[in-house]
Amino acid sequence: MSEGYSSFKRAQDILNGFKLHWMNLRDADSGRILWQSSENLSEPGVEHEARVPKRILKCRAVSREINFSSQEEMQQFRLEQRVYFKGTVIEEWAFSFGFVIPGSTNTWQSLIEAAPESQMIPANLLNGNVVIETKFFDGDVEVSTSRVRLLYV
Repeated sequence: MSEGYSSFKRAQDILNGFKLHWMNLRDADSGRILWQSSENLSEPGVEHEARVPKRILKCRAVSREINFSSQEEMQQFRLEQRVYFKGTVIEEWAFSFGFVIPGSTNTWQSLIEAAPESQMIPANLLNGNVVIETKFFDGDVEVSTSRVRLLYV
């Protein structure tokens, strides 16, 4: 069996046993939930939509909390995210969770700091023009890629 095939099979096994149960975004300073969803936003092959309140753009930092389960063990679960504005990458982030116990449900909280106010793009220009692409990995094995279009309401 070739290494490429085993990586592909490993990615498929992880994806088949992976589910994102819910996600929320909070104002990191107040802890107030600004947006939440129970849609499986990790599902590949479809562009998801998230209706996020404009006031999230005023936050100094946003706390993202995701709850997920995995049937498979993962040695080094991590995410790479790219933020696209009208098709051009404007931000990139990397987050590492680490080891995932097989058959477990986990909650993962990450802090995302805002760009300086002078660099912020107004909500009316961002609305519908921002797509967040998230690549899910176990180490170097890419498990899935999902895309979420942001609508600021």
